Amino acid sequence: MWSRWAVPLLLLLSFRGCVAYEYEHEFWLRVDGSGTVYVTGRPDLWAAFKGLPQSDDPEALKRSARALFEESGLRVRRVTVTHRGGRPYLFVSADFTDVNRLPSAPAFPDLRIVLRAQDDRLRLEGVWQPPSSPAARAAAADGLLAVRFHLPSKVYAHDNAYEGVERGNIVSWRETVAEGLAARPRGFGVLIDRRSILLSTVGIFAAAIAVALAFLAAALYLVLRRGRRTTAPG
Repeated sequence: MWSRWAVPLLLLLSFRGCVAYEYEHEFWLRVDGSGTVYVTGRPDLWAAFKGLPQSDDPEALKRSARALFEESGLRVRRVTVTHRGGRPYLFVSADFTDVNRLPSAPAFPDLRIVLRAQDDRLRLEGVWQPPSSPAARAAAADGLLAVRFHLPSKVYAHDNAYEGVERGNIVSWRETVAEGLAARPRGFGVLIDRRSILLSTVGIFAAAIAVALAFLAAALYLVLRRGRRTTAPG
């Protein structure tokens, strides 16, 4: 009986996390403040939220997006235009050296964000609020938008993340496109550990290896010492 419901249940659980956003910032952050950002959205929403010139020419869109991010001091990794449901979506991935510099960059007029020390932890907080623009009145208001963070360390607390802490260290905030076009601010915040999960894991493995090697060395010493006693003359 369980096998009869297993496949539908697994499909339901997998589809629960597959939300298609019309506009999304996705950050992969390191504890030193550097990281990578992925921005995906319809061209009309790029125009409304970032002031990117609209064009029916995918190559023109890609050139404008690349220039915007490079002007902002980011290293562009990829720019492409894809389609979903008959609509075009512009995608940009780019590396940054300091998340605290993004709010002053031309590519992020819709984002205020800061990463700072708080006692022995790190506090990431900010507001997503697009500027008012004529393009906002012309953009289609259907769908959802989101800001998501893949965090490098343990999450201790968050400020109203939509689904709490997902898969260990992911937090996200979402709202409707209509709310975004109305310039409604969306605050976000999270408290994380100063130590990255990767470094902590490497440290644990290194300690375990050191203990194992010390144990082997001690065992080898005892074996050799016992061997010398056995072979010593009468």
